[in-house]
Amino acid sequence: MIVLIPSYEPGAHLVPLVRSVRSLCPDTRVIVVDDGSGAAYAEAFTGAERAGATVIRHDENRGKGAALKTGFAFIADRHPDDDIVTADADGQHTPVDILRIADGLRADAESGAEALLLGVRDLRGDVPLRSRFGNAVARGLFRVAAGWRSTDTQTGLRGIPSTMREWAREVPGERFEYEIEMLLRVRRSGLEAREIPIETVYLEENASSHFRPVADSLRVMLPLIAFAGSSLLAFFADTVALLLLTAVLPVVLPAGSASLVLAVIIARIVSASLNFLVNRRFVFRGESAPDARRQALRYGFLAVLLLASNIMWMEALTGFGVALVPAKILTEAVLFLLSYQLQRQFVFGDFSAPKERLRKRLGISTPMDADAPHLERNPR
Repeated sequence: MIVLIPSYEPGAHLVPLVRSVRSLCPDTRVIVVDDGSGAAYAEAFTGAERAGATVIRHDENRGKGAALKTGFAFIADRHPDDDIVTADADGQHTPVDILRIADGLRADAESGAEALLLGVRDLRGDVPLRSRFGNAVARGLFRVAAGWRSTDTQTGLRGIPSTMREWAREVPGERFEYEIEMLLRVRRSGLEAREIPIETVYLEENASSHFRPVADSLRVMLPLIAFAGSSLLAFFADTVALLLLTAVLPVVLPAGSASLVLAVIIARIVSASLNFLVNRRFVFRGESAPDARRQALRYGFLAVLLLASNIMWMEALTGFGVALVPAKILTEAVLFLLSYQLQRQFVFGDFSAPKERLRKRLGISTPMDADAPHLERNPR
């Protein structure tokens, strides 16, 4: 079992944390990544080494996500079969909670139901305002974007099975946005996530945390903003095209529902094409299903379903006397979340079985190959 601690300009909590983890569980390895803290913090990391940790150093600050990935790469090279618990260096995660996550990983390995484990805090009661604000914003946006509820999207205490390590290395992001990006992608990748309650610790109003409420909350929300922006761009393109077409088509076609249906179809083709290109190029770049033709077919199938629903709602609302623009806004509001979730899961998700996908990423032959060696996990 590995405890991985990314650390930037650590306070007084790093060395006692390493010492406590090593004392409670001597068989657990502790790896600390110095994320470019500089010479002023050299003594803290030297102390961590004396307490039993292995310290890896960045020459300059690269961000929490980059530090975690450096740790993952080191572990893949030196301890490839070990599960990983990631923890923060600021004293918010107690040694007991760290080992609770480790025990959860061991139990999952024995049962064969491995998952990303999340150590979640109770964010009610006496919690610093900036932590309450950051988590409230992140939780609300996360539930809309990911389609599942996470109690604590900012938790750095996580259990990562060795079989999920390479997947974790592929998740994009170099700074604080990496952790929420991991949560956004875990179920989309066909993997599971499970929450384990932990103690809520905020030392000195969370003064040692490098999470900046405004700047880092915005950074955390960037993946959500990009997706929502793409959908909003498509909405405006669809609306403009619809207005132009409803003005032009009655000149060449008989007035009535037929011209409206044709206008809706053409406008949706224009907006859907734009939305697909933007999502593939900017929002979902780096996803695990790069086949453009397959994604385009999925998108086209989804677009037909949404188009039929769009037409049904538009005809119903305008038939009840609702003006075109309000009818359009109301229709899109109803379909927005559905389209949002289906694009994320159905179009750009990876539908290969999780174990098969992980086997391919790790270069392991499938059981169908009679001559292929089988993966055996070393005892933790």
